Amino acid sequence: MRGAVIHAPGDVRFETLDDPKILTPTDAIIRTAVSCVCGSDLWPWRGLEPVGDPHPMGHEYVGFVEEVGSEVTSVKPGQFVVGSFATSDNTCANCRNGFQSNCLHREFMSTCQADYVRIPNAQGTLVATEQVPDEDLWPSLLAVSDVMGTGWWAADAAEVAPGSTAVVVGDGAVGLSAVIAAKEMGAERIIAMSRHESRQKLALEFGATDIVSERGDEGIARIKDLTGGIGADSVLECVGTAQAMRQALHSARPGGNVGFVGVPHEVAIDGQELFFSHVGLRGGPAPVRRYLPELIDLVLTGRIEPGKVFDLTLPLDQVAEGYEAMDERRAIKALLKP
Repeated sequence: MRGAVIHAPGDVRFETLDDPKILTPTDAIIRTAVSCVCGSDLWPWRGLEPVGDPHPMGHEYVGFVEEVGSEVTSVKPGQFVVGSFATSDNTCANCRNGFQSNCLHREFMSTCQADYVRIPNAQGTLVATEQVPDEDLWPSLLAVSDVMGTGWWAADAAEVAPGSTAVVVGDGAVGLSAVIAAKEMGAERIIAMSRHESRQKLALEFGATDIVSERGDEGIARIKDLTGGIGADSVLECVGTAQAMRQALHSARPGGNVGFVGVPHEVAIDGQELFFSHVGLRGGPAPVRRYLPELIDLVLTGRIEPGKVFDLTLPLDQVAEGYEAMDERRAIKALLKP
């Protein structure tokens, strides 16, 4: 098969790889329908995470089941399936508590920018649709496998409630998906922090009521101005930088909550400051599997369309261009077609 391999910062190549095989009875092999480049893939691309030895890339996927292990009964060959970037058995204590991304048998996906993918823990990870969805729905279902599920987790962790005010820090695919989530959870006011016109327009389309283009202390002051000097009920941190986390914590009101889903890089939190702020803080890798049935239904019924975050479509063999376009902010998110 063919797939993306990162060799060094700025060096992603499309190469011939060994076909995936069933390695354990709980595995499945899928043929990729569509995949994509994630904002978190840009960390090693930019040299902000070590690359190490050359290795495959990609953790978002939807596709058709080709083969299943002997213990997989929840899906069968030919079905269209959606999964999660973190696999789970969906039966352990952590899974039963709703934190499938901390499954005791978790494996993180890392080979999905390819023609075929092996899915560990397939029994608990994959959710099949009743029939093969129309192709125009594939991008939104792909978004559900990570960015939409992660945006939903940001809103859930921040305890967005009907009638509340929510602030979304970050205008990438996760942040834009978080706007959708905040709207679906009933937020009355959704303030999207964005400095890019195309992303601002999409945020407004998704349900944002206000746009704040300032960052840092100026951004915090603007949020306070918009909330009567108090701060927001819920803040959804969807970036992962120190500045974004500080902005999120200082934009929440006393008693408010921050949901942080951006993978932290050089983020340090002052315990004294957090203690006296009365701000709640929760985050981590999104338990996407918890939300899959609901989010798939929202997509299939046309209530949400998170696939609009894909503003660049490329053949899989041009995956490197997807990385470059996203790195240069020429694209929000690149969709890859095998």
